[in-house]
Amino acid sequence: MPSKGWFNLESAGGMIPETQFFEGDSAFKFLGLTRTQRLYGFVGCLIIGFALSLLGSILLFLGQLGSFAVLYTIGIMVSLVGTGFVIGFASQFKLMFKPVRIIATIVFLGSVGLVFVGAFVLRNEVLCIIFVVIEYLAYTWYNLSYIPYARSAVLKLVGMS
Repeated sequence: MPSKGWFNLESAGGMIPETQFFEGDSAFKFLGLTRTQRLYGFVGCLIIGFALSLLGSILLFLGQLGSFAVLYTIGIMVSLVGTGFVIGFASQFKLMFKPVRIIATIVFLGSVGLVFVGAFVLRNEVLCIIFVVIEYLAYTWYNLSYIPYARSAVLKLVGMS
């Protein structure tokens, strides 16, 4: 029996179009997950990723630089992996390296590495924070590329367009 909750995508029937975000190429297709379950997985990954990043940030202020770098980065990666529930890992990987996202992807992945360099090689909290800010901005810019005209709107908002 289908659930009658307010967030039941299956009960919407034909009202929700099959878009690229719910095509059958999800990495979890073999599990037979419904749209709702896939969306729950996506949101769950976002929440877990945010919680890990927040815990890592708290550890930074407690002076545990290495734990911060590991937890913060795992949190960001869990959030990114959550899109596998929606569009699949292979599709995500291909989309990350499309021309419109390549620079944001490279800056994001590079800053992930630099957070570890700042934490474990240089042992410098200030550099770690700078690299995390760069990582967050690149991740945000990357995500904005999926929303039509979002990048243009942000550039106008900050007066760069």
